[in-house]
Amino acid sequence: MPDSIDASDVMIDNWTKRLEENAARYQALADRMQGQSVTERSKDGSVQVTVDSRGLLKNLVITEAAAGKRMAEVSAQVMQLVQRAQARIPELLQQAMAETTGTGDQAAAEIIREAQSTFPEPPPDPEPASPEPPVRRFLPEDTEEQPPAAPRTPPPPQPPRPPQPPRHRRRADNDDDDFFGGPILS
Repeated sequence: MPDSIDASDVMIDNWTKRLEENAARYQALADRMQGQSVTERSKDGSVQVTVDSRGLLKNLVITEAAAGKRMAEVSAQVMQLVQRAQARIPELLQQAMAETTGTGDQAAAEIIREAQSTFPEPPPDPEPASPEPPVRRFLPEDTEEQPPAAPRTPPPPQPPRPPQPPRHRRRADNDDDDFFGGPILS
């Protein structure tokens, strides 16, 4: 029986050693991924985003080139770039795994699958929309673009009203404002 105890001790020592080696490799993977980031830029260079290895937005740059765009267009572009950057994380993870832990074991395959479900491929770029109708502005410099307004016709003249006789104040019985029949101011 002592031989079986010794064999058990050797087997446990081997498992422990393999677990420690795996833990060190996965720690190296975690350390490597910690410093990784992905940056995506719009085609016209007006928007740039950077996400870290967890998919969190770490930097957003909107250049002056975006000033002429509608805010809805810029915000949609930001979201699309974030999704594109996040979709590159599983590839980054797979490269780091190939260099540290290897990709052949069950745990590596599960980690890659989880990253792909968390950060799926973004939908394809939408086709450019038809141009928006021009925006009407009411500034003095925009009056040249506006067609001249039709001349306003004045309203038809009203017949003159006959003059009304002046109204006099009727004196009340208790009115003691007696100015002796003359004007107040002379």
